[in-house]
Amino acid sequence: MSTRSKSPPTTAADTPRRAADRIRDTAFDLFYREGIRAIGVEEIVNRAGVTKPSLYRAYESKDELIADYLRDYDERFCRSFEAPAAEHPGDPKGQLLAYLDRLAARASAEGYRGCGLTNAVIEYPDPAHPAHQVAVDSKHALRKRLGEMCRSMGARDADELADSLLLLIEGSYVSGQAFGEGGPARALGVAARKLIDAAL
Repeated sequence: MSTRSKSPPTTAADTPRRAADRIRDTAFDLFYREGIRAIGVEEIVNRAGVTKPSLYRAYESKDELIADYLRDYDERFCRSFEAPAAEHPGDPKGQLLAYLDRLAARASAEGYRGCGLTNAVIEYPDPAHPAHQVAVDSKHALRKRLGEMCRSMGARDADELADSLLLLIEGSYVSGQAFGEGGPARALGVAARKLIDAAL
């Protein structure tokens, strides 16, 4: 008798979960690359290989799926932003500059599509829309985090430095899309260093 373990049988409960995951992953890719408004429910379900009822079992509406995409995007952004802490423990300046150097490389590469959250604020200007709310909440959290980091660096005016750095970051998202490879986003790290050095 074989002692090899067998995979558990597929249950009906597993199928909606897997369909929801495919929907979410497909929507993330399409929304980011093509823009949220440009992508309809039909295209998402076709690309995900699921049915439209599967989508509406997982999400009450396209707006709910959009909000979920943006929450997921925000989580990924936060992990990326905080990742340099492991390389530069106790050094907020080193952490921030490491992140900005990586952003400069990404934002000046061909095919860069900017920040999905910034793009959502532009696509959905209505403050009542879930996409706008999720994106703006993320931007406020980033502004607060930059202020904390600037205070930890010992900046004379931490809030002013944080806002200046935030303007550079947001500018790199847009200029990266406009200019592509070799564009002004490549100077993000250099500009940030000058701002920080002048503020300390």
